[in-house]
Amino acid sequence: MAKVALLIGISEYEPGLTPLPKAVNDVEAMQRVLENPEMGDFDDVKTLKNPQRLEMEREIYNLYANREKEDLVLLYFSGHGVVVENGDFYFSTCETQKSQNKLLPYTALAATSVHRWMNESKSKRRVVILDCCFSGAFAKGLTAKDSGTIDLQQQLGGEGTAILTASTSTQYAFESDELDLSIYTQYLVEGIEKGAADQDGDGLIAVDELHDYAKTKVQEASPAMTPEFYPFKDGFRIFLAKSPKDDPRLKYRKEVEQRIYRGKFSLPARRLLNSLRVQFKLDSDVADAIEAEVQKPYLEYQRKLEEYEATLVETVESEPTLSERTLNDLRDYQQHLGLRDEDVAPIEQKIIGQPKPPVSAEELPDAAYPSNLTPNPFPTREGEQDSKPLSAAGRGLERDSALSEPTPPNQFEFEIVKVDAKGQIINRSQGRAEFFAEDLGNGVVLEMVSIPGGTFLMGSPEREEGRYDDESPQHNVTVPSFFMGKFPVTQAQWQAVAALDQVNIDLNPHPSHFKGSNRPVECVSWDDAVEFCDRLSKKTGKIYRLSSEAEWEYACRAGTTTPFYFGETITTDLANYRGTDWEYKGTTYAGNYGQGLKGEYREKTTDVGKFPANPFGLFDMCGNVLEWCQDEWHKNYNNAPTDGSAWLSENDNQNRLLRGGSWGNDPENCRSAFRDDDTRDNHYYYLGFRVVCAVGRTF
Repeated sequence: MAKVALLIGISEYEPGLTPLPKAVNDVEAMQRVLENPEMGDFDDVKTLKNPQRLEMEREIYNLYANREKEDLVLLYFSGHGVVVENGDFYFSTCETQKSQNKLLPYTALAATSVHRWMNESKSKRRVVILDCCFSGAFAKGLTAKDSGTIDLQQQLGGEGTAILTASTSTQYAFESDELDLSIYTQYLVEGIEKGAADQDGDGLIAVDELHDYAKTKVQEASPAMTPEFYPFKDGFRIFLAKSPKDDPRLKYRKEVEQRIYRGKFSLPARRLLNSLRVQFKLDSDVADAIEAEVQKPYLEYQRKLEEYEATLVETVESEPTLSERTLNDLRDYQQHLGLRDEDVAPIEQKIIGQPKPPVSAEELPDAAYPSNLTPNPFPTREGEQDSKPLSAAGRGLERDSALSEPTPPNQFEFEIVKVDAKGQIINRSQGRAEFFAEDLGNGVVLEMVSIPGGTFLMGSPEREEGRYDDESPQHNVTVPSFFMGKFPVTQAQWQAVAALDQVNIDLNPHPSHFKGSNRPVECVSWDDAVEFCDRLSKKTGKIYRLSSEAEWEYACRAGTTTPFYFGETITTDLANYRGTDWEYKGTTYAGNYGQGLKGEYREKTTDVGKFPANPFGLFDMCGNVLEWCQDEWHKNYNNAPTDGSAWLSENDNQNRLLRGGSWGNDPENCRSAFRDDDTRDNHYYYLGFRVVCAVGRTF
């Protein structure tokens, strides 16, 4: 068995791409920890600093060629990552050029080539670490090969490919003026060098542990940056390095990590740490240095906030009425610092204060104002006009004056994203919604979001791609206000309610196929879901029930009229569904919708709340699990109710409505208008539900 690595850093670029002086430093730092016999203990570590394209291509090919199954193969890249219009990812080289802001592909290395060489390699332990912008796009295009397993001892790691990325497929990666390395690599190196990434204390650092450590630290320093981890073979771990298992410095560091809060220690924590210094026989200088390292990411975050505040103060002094150009410059500066909207909102409120005069809604981009913040959350009729105040906190007209008031305890804020027809995010905005929390006991809470009443057009237009005839005819429905679960019912919530006294039928407290307390409960029938509601109603004295089909679509759309509440298409960065092509009985079903891109197929549920919310503040309304509704199945909307009530008949149809699509559905079956049905007693591992709490309605 061999451990081999290729480390590539591109600092120097042709005009048109910004130099990245720290990329070469990143390579040197990674080389230091990987070659160290007490850390990475790699047999062969090759570095390329500012290579030509041909040299880089040749060395990556050689990295994967002629390997054995037991070999551990690591590819590390620090430099610019480039995504072209069709979503393909390219590694930049020192020769990379753009023409009219478009990549000249022959000057960069296509990820598709690297994918092919990886899949042709015999190695069953492959790790890719990408410290570059849009690096998540590399993982999206990789299909892991499925060859036989190998017999390896546990300490040698597992089977397959693991990819660690500094950012998602749509994000930039950031640097910091205060660090010698890029932010992401800084904490990768620290995690290995200090042993801090050994989360379970077994003396080994697995790639998932390294990712978790680096991600936590990165987001302390730059919250807008989201490192991602893509394991292509669940259940297997790849071990990258060793750690000093019984080192008192590592023990102290873990205590410091556990006790620190916002860069500081409480008085009891301080005294406990002082005692541990003596117990672990640590010199004060050593202990102080450990604490300073742990504090550094948060202090970096504070420095960025202070820098942003100072810049905003000077900007307002020189330009009391901020122009749109200046607002856009502020947004870019905020992005450069790696700060989110919610990070800078208190600063903007303090400095700018009152909103500017009203601006017509027609001047604002779509989704600039979340529907749940508007007096009329639905599209106005032709000729009508809705207007709202705009504050300088808008940062490119992306936020509204709701930020001028502190968030009350019964409200929460969330991010809303809008994509173009190709799935690229074109707008990010902040939403706010009211909610109440139902205490289910033992720390389990059910959050119920307020859904304002209104009128909407139910069903899909004939021109909508992937639509079915049962989604017509379109018809106006007026829905009274109600409360709806923020998430599909989770396994923790299910278990809490299943422990309550029976009303009609028994409930299995652990029905789900995919286990996880924060994953949606599945393998539950319609009758099970109704029993859940009955038990919850009996406990709380409130009326809990399944939503009507009309309520569900109304809440899902949240004022939008596009196929998805994200826009014209959907991506697997935004929801959990089958994002890859598949064939059944000679027919190929696409993993993309419209002009959107294919993605990944997770083949299981994911934790609720992992993806962006819709404009009402509801999560996972597309994909993850299909959700039971009250209604019986009808083959179209002829004679359907128009008051938002459930459509029931006296013949007690055994087929009940399902909405929303699941982890196993194609993207077209995750549209807001998509309808499905199943027999009320079915228990499949894609069937779940969420509850509503009625306001003045009991049907």
